[in-house]
Amino acid sequence: MAYRRTEKVEARLAATRERIVRAALSLVARGGYGATAMPAIAAEAGVSTGLLYRYFPSKADLFDEVFRRASQREIDACAAAAALPGSARERLARVVETFARRALKGRRLAWALLAEPVDPVVDADRARFREPYRAIFADIIQAGIEAGEVAPQHAKTVAAAMVGAIAEALIGPLSEEPPRPQDEAELIATVVRFCVQSLGPPPDANSTKPDKEDGDGNQDMQPRTA
Repeated sequence: MAYRRTEKVEARLAATRERIVRAALSLVARGGYGATAMPAIAAEAGVSTGLLYRYFPSKADLFDEVFRRASQREIDACAAAAALPGSARERLARVVETFARRALKGRRLAWALLAEPVDPVVDADRARFREPYRAIFADIIQAGIEAGEVAPQHAKTVAAAMVGAIAEALIGPLSEEPPRPQDEAELIATVVRFCVQSLGPPPDANSTKPDKEDGDGNQDMQPRTA
């Protein structure tokens, strides 16, 4: 008869795994991937290095779990900000500000998530985890178009450009010494303003109207005839 783990054993194994992931996340947040070694993670989690490898066969496997956990936490924060009421521009500004403030507050972890050289496994997830951010922005833009607040445009393309611009704008500051509070505030305001302005001016109801969607969630501008 095959051995079956009891619920108590399963719970204990899950708790140990969670403790290891939390320990690794804490160390990455303090020193990045490069400064986080497996023995240090084991010590932080209160387990032996040998036991750690029973849960995660390689450092890349553990760091991939850390990346997924930390990235999802940031995505959830941005999604919560997007769900609050307001116009499309207000919601967009709120999401961008939320992302930027959290990144600058947790600078070392944000650098690890956005730009620190990593194992190809983690780097592949880094590319995939940009999609939820693009979806958040695209949904806001599309809602703005449908409400007549935003001129018809390719929502997914604009959203992708925003995600790339935000990351590029923050990578430099995250790799440097923390800025003064007033400089940090100016940086956040600049990134927010750039993203909001990238939507273009509010549409003129007498000159444009949304055309039919093209199947990809995009809309084209079509002149409105008198």
